[in-house]
Formats: sequence, C-alpha cells, structure tokens
Amino acid sequence: MPGPSTELVQQLYRTPPDRFVAARDAAVAEARRAGDATTARQLARLRRPTVAAWLVNLLAIRRPELVADLVQLADALRTAQRELRGPRLRELSAQRRAVVGALVVEVRKLAAAEPEAPPAGRLPLAEVEATLNAAFSDAEVAEQVRAGRLLRAASYAGFGEVPRPQLRLVTGDEEKQEEERPARRPGNQRERPEAAFPADRATSRDRTTRADRAAELAEQAERAAQRAARAERARQRRALDRELGRAQADQERVEAELTEATAQERDGAAVLDGIEAELAELERRRAVAEQDLSRAKLARRAAERAVTSARRRAGEVEAAIEALVAEEGDADAGDGAAD
Repeated sequence: MPGPSTELVQQLYRTPPDRFVAARDAAVAEARRAGDATTARQLARLRRPTVAAWLVNLLAIRRPELVADLVQLADALRTAQRELRGPRLRELSAQRRAVVGALVVEVRKLAAAEPEAPPAGRLPLAEVEATLNAAFSDAEVAEQVRAGRLLRAASYAGFGEVPRPQLRLVTGDEEKQEEERPARRPGNQRERPEAAFPADRATSRDRTTRADRAAELAEQAERAAQRAARAERARQRRALDRELGRAQADQERVEAELTEATAQERDGAAVLDGIEAELAELERRRAVAEQDLSRAKLARRAAERAVTSARRRAGEVEAAIEALVAEEGDADAGDGAAD
C-alpha cells in the first residue's frame, strides 16, 4: 500500500517540535502536487510530539543500536519479573539504571548538536528518563520508543510488570447462598436424602463454610497487603523521582552557570589578549619613537656645532674686514698728510 517513506517520517520526527507542523504541511502539499493522495492523507494525520518525546525520537533515529539494546534488556527484565527470578531481576535492574543513565547522557549530547534545540538548562531530561523507564515495564511504550514515533512522554511508578489479580466482590447474599447450598460428595455419586443426625451435618457445613470464609478473608488480606506494599514502593519511587528531578534541575542549573562562567572567562581572556597586543604595538612604536628622538638629538647637536663653527667663522671674517677697513683708513690718512 503506498504511503510516506520511512525516511520521510523519520525526517519529520527529527524536526524540532516548533517547526514540525510547518514541515509536515509542506510534505503534505508536496504529496498532493505529486498526485499521491494516500501519502498526503497519512502525513496529515501525523501529530506534533512534545519536546521530551522529540528527544526520545531523536535518540531512536540517531542511535538505533542503543535503543535496540534498551528494548532487548526490557524484554529480559519483564521475563525475569514474570518468572520471579530474584538474582536475575536484581542484576537486570542494575543494568536498567546504568542503561537509562547512559541514554539520558546521549540525549543531552544529541540535543547539544541540534542548532534549534532548547538550551541545556531547559531540556526535559526528567521526562525523557521517565519515558525510558516506562519502556522497561510496558512493551507498547518500548515499541513506540524503538520506532521513533513517540508523541508524548510516558511514566511508570512501579518496578516492572505487576500481575493484576482477578478480584471478586463477595456480598452478603453470596454468603447466604453458600451457606444454604447443600454440600456435594466427591465423585459422581448422587446425594442421599438427609436422614439421621441432620444437626451434625448442618454443624459440619457451618464449620466448612466458616473455614472457607476464613481462607478467603486471609487471601483478601494477603492481597491487600501486597497492594499496600506496591503502593508504598510506588510512593517511595515517586519521592525518589521527585528528588532525582530536583537533583537533575540543580545539576542543569550549575552546568548552565559553569557554561556561562566558562564563556565569561573566554571573553575576558580575549579582551586581555587584545590589550596585550595593543601594549606590544605601543612598545614597538615607543622603541621607534626613541630611535627617532635619538637621531633628532644627534642632528640637533651636529647643527649646533655647525652653527657654532659658522658663527666663529663669521666673527673671524668680520674681524678681518674690520682690520682691512682700519688699514685702508690709516693708508688714506697717511696719503693726506703727505699732500
């Protein structure tokens, strides 16, 4: 029968929930354009999963071998529960806790690789863990997890499959009918009419009825005790689940704080690196400026020496000119006297 391919369905269930409807509607429109009404109709029936269910589906699609191990272990655990094999049940229960813990860690890694996944501190990992635990107790949940088409998170408060006893409500009319019903002899013999000692027979029937009633009451008390024990275990499990949820929330909170602190440290290191680079550039420019200043000082000193030499030479020339002028004056004066 024609219909959507497994790859297309898996692609839709890999899509984050906030984009699931748009992706599904686009696939429906594509199927209609292709004239495949059956595929379009089946695609339109697909429902958007919750975030927790999407994470479980992502695990089943990305890491099917891990989910296959979970399903196989769940089958073995349910078998041990039905057969009441205590040592094997304890061993498998320990494996279950280890497997669920490892799968939750893997879900966290897969979510971190998804660009549109919620931040680590907002991942519903407690619901994911509850769903994986439910797969150990419910074969239908296990199959949905394996197929990667889970729509919502599942939960289970017990410790594996629990056989449900068939209970019957005993009323006063049934007790009266039981007392009034004549006792039958074993085998196929016909009952003989009561003759002698009818009171003894009545007393015997009363004792048998009371014994049966006492046995039935004891059985009911035992069943009630079993129900109370299961209820107490369920209460303890719920309390532990709540404590685990709080511990996981605290873990997620401090991990988010660690991530933020790491980012701040990285940013601070980048700023410091930039400042150190600027300091290195300033040091280089300072060295260049000091060299330029040294050259300028040398040039100034050479210029000062040149000025001093020029001034001295100019003074000498001026003195020579003055001496020459004086000699010319003296010569002119001697010539006038001679005339």
